[in-house]
Amino acid sequence: MAHDQSFTELDSRHIVLICVYTVTVFFMVVLGCLCLNKYRSMKKAIRELRKKRPSVPQVPSQDSPPPSSNVLNIPELPDRIPGSPLQRRQTKLSCRFPWKPPLQVPRFTKADLNLIQLIKAGREGVFYKARIMRGTCRGHLLVTCKIGKEGITSKQVENEVSVMRKLAYHKNVMQLLDWNTADEPYMLIMEFMSYGTLRSFVQKNKDELIADPELQSQFTIASYHIALAMEHLRSKMVVHCDLALRNILVSRFPWEVKVAEFGLARDLTRMRSRRSSRKKQHKERVPLRWYPPEYFRNNYYSFKGDVWAFGIVLWEMQTFGTLPYPSLNTSEQVVYSICAGCKNTVPNTCRPEIEQITQDCWMDPYTNRPSFTDIVKILESVVESDGDYVDVDNQRIMNAEEK
Repeated sequence: MAHDQSFTELDSRHIVLICVYTVTVFFMVVLGCLCLNKYRSMKKAIRELRKKRPSVPQVPSQDSPPPSSNVLNIPELPDRIPGSPLQRRQTKLSCRFPWKPPLQVPRFTKADLNLIQLIKAGREGVFYKARIMRGTCRGHLLVTCKIGKEGITSKQVENEVSVMRKLAYHKNVMQLLDWNTADEPYMLIMEFMSYGTLRSFVQKNKDELIADPELQSQFTIASYHIALAMEHLRSKMVVHCDLALRNILVSRFPWEVKVAEFGLARDLTRMRSRRSSRKKQHKERVPLRWYPPEYFRNNYYSFKGDVWAFGIVLWEMQTFGTLPYPSLNTSEQVVYSICAGCKNTVPNTCRPEIEQITQDCWMDPYTNRPSFTDIVKILESVVESDGDYVDVDNQRIMNAEEK
């Protein structure tokens, strides 16, 4: 009897649990069916709305003329958006680098310029003093115009523009005003520098400069401004790769000198490796007489390569624009002499501080060379020591009282 009673209680519990589970499953199935029906109805409504999208008829005004027969002849996109290929490529421009030049229709072409005087002819372009024929370029009537030589691609010019735009404004860096990379000849328009290159300036005014007792102080000031420009390039991670006296322009010597010519410059933030990517075609690609020995040995050029070139610039200034390694005639001789450790002889007229900086810039290995920050500090102290702090007004008063 006890066994039958416990069996009956167990069966009743099982029946209750089965009922609960059955009801739960039933409600879940019903809820699922409702959700499925709701989803289907919403999907059907969306399809119907898409098929039955109302169209608003265009009621012509009584004052408007009847439509012409060409209304339905819709031209293709390139015809509806006139412009040069440079404009149509604007949507492909990468925004990764904000200093990259925007692709745009140039406001100036060669026909808009009056080329007045040749400033210098470089490897990739020719510099002219030019006048704007119509209006001005950012307020400038006289400009320096660099016209690319035949064979220079638009990409090369765009890279130079990118570097100059990244450098932004610096008092000792040539400022870019406008450019044309859409039509040949490709062209850069920069601020005007009245005395041309520093090399031509010291060559033309050699006799007057030699007679000036303050010549070494003036050379030091000019060297200081060049070093400031190169320190700015270093802060922007830009290697110039073509620093020479011919690529420094003068507006007011020695206070206004500016580094120019960024055709060979490289932005290290946009390169996978800092090792030089150029082919070692010494005769065609690089200025041999300004390049350091590590380039010829290991195809390596870094900021310390620009430091080496800065030492060459100091030597050029002291020798009034003489070609480095003047006794060597062939490229092979130049490369061999540089790798063998031969250096230019510093003139006896050079002040000891500048001579020491020059020798430090030519240290080998390159890790022993100073940075441009170090060079700026040294030159700054030399310039300050040369300063003559005389109060002219007070001096005149004292002279008047003595009389």
